[in-house]
Parts: sequence; C-alpha cells; structure tokens
Amino acid sequence: HRSGYVATPAGEEMIQLAARVDDDITAFARKLAGQEIKPAGELRVATNDSLLVDLLTPLFAGFLEQCPDIRLDILIGNQAANLSKRDADVAIRATDHPPETLVGRKSARIAWALYGRAVDFPEAERPSRESLWERSWVSLGDQFTMLSAVRYLARHVAPERVVYRLNTVLGLAEAVQAGIGVGFLPCFIGDTRPALRRLGEPDADLAADLWLLTHPDMRHTPRVRLFLDFLAVELARLKPLVEGDRPIGGRPGSGPPSMERSLR
Repeated sequence: HRSGYVATPAGEEMIQLAARVDDDITAFARKLAGQEIKPAGELRVATNDSLLVDLLTPLFAGFLEQCPDIRLDILIGNQAANLSKRDADVAIRATDHPPETLVGRKSARIAWALYGRAVDFPEAERPSRESLWERSWVSLGDQFTMLSAVRYLARHVAPERVVYRLNTVLGLAEAVQAGIGVGFLPCFIGDTRPALRRLGEPDADLAADLWLLTHPDMRHTPRVRLFLDFLAVELARLKPLVEGDRPIGGRPGSGPPSMERSLR
C-alpha cells in the first residue's frame, strides 16, 4: 500500500502462532529455572534509584558476601518490569497495588514526611503548616501522580509555589538539602541526612507498602528463595527507619518478620 507494508492473512496467522510459541518457550524457561538445585547464577533485580542508593545497596553487598556463587544484575527504573517475560527475577517496589500475577512479601510501610534544610529551620522553632504553604516547594513531576505525596501537594500548594520539579526522588532530596524549597521525602532518606530537618510527623496517608515480588514459577528457585529470605530479615531490622520511627543518628531496631502471602 502507499502507506507501507501490511501482513497478508497468512502473515497474521504466522504472527499469532509466533506469539503463542514465544509465550510457551518463556513459560517453559521459567519452570526450568524454578527446578534449579544449587543457588548459583545470575539474579535480575528490578527496583528504583532511591531504594537502591539509600536502602538496598548495603543489603545487596551482604547478600553477595554470603552467596558468592550468585551474581546480581540490577535494573533501575520506575516502570514495572515484566517478570512473566523474565525481564527480572525479583522486583522490589513501593506500591499499595502489586500486580495480581505476582507473589511476594510486604516488608514494611514506607513513611513520608515533610523536610526542609536544617539551617532554615532551627530546632527551637516549630513552623506552622500555614506558614509552610507560603514557602517555595520542590516536587516530583506529573508522571508521579500515583504517589500520595504528589497528589497531596497538588491539592494544598499553589502551583506558583512549586519552583522545582523533577522525575527522581534522589534529586528531590538533593533539592531540599540545597535550600531550593521544602518537600515531602521518604523518611529512610530524609532522616539519614543531617543537613535536613523533619518538619512534622510522618503522614499515614502518604505512606506506601514496600514489596518483594517474584513470579509464581520462580518463587521456589533456590537463588530467588535465598535472596527473598535474606532481604526479608534485613528489611525487618531496618523497619523502624523505613517506617519513620528511627531517630536521626539512632540505631535500627528489630521489627516483626515480614508477612508472605499469595496475591490473587
């Protein structure tokens, strides 16, 4: 055609057959991986940059020290990886709505609170929320409207007060620390930066669950099982920090074990 090539009826049938074959091969590969005997080989882990840098990297280092036969391939991004297609073996995500096709463990509830630069907010002063509305703010962009903190800020802060938007939580923390404005941050980031001051208690309505997820066919794979069990124990230790209960400079306490459930 003038607009380009299109498949013939026979070509359409071939495409449908190829798609079915691809799905069958992928499913078979998952089942084979699930029958591994020795915890060894490559493990693909999907997560986002803020979880990796401020929470997970030391845990990954500890895991590799204990399991030298396993190699970690970390995939960074905010888009959900397709675990059915083996884009990743494990996904570590902050979400209240994990995919129905995956199984996993809810390790903690990620707390968010409002932070400002410590030099702008002396310890002796307790700023009112009304006075904070008149300050300059930093925020994540519109592509993060799935986060409660972004929607809350859009409802309460005048658009002209939001002087800085970006698409990474790591950059958000840097912006607050640079004095560009106040902003909402996960407590596991804000509470570990001495240059920041928490301006209020964590808001329960802004929190999100932290999930360790995998495909049902992969859950009993030795390297996946070992990795999930290790992270569950380590994240339980860090639960006070993740949930905003750990004082700045305090030591992490021990939390209750993670709860595992099958998502239906």
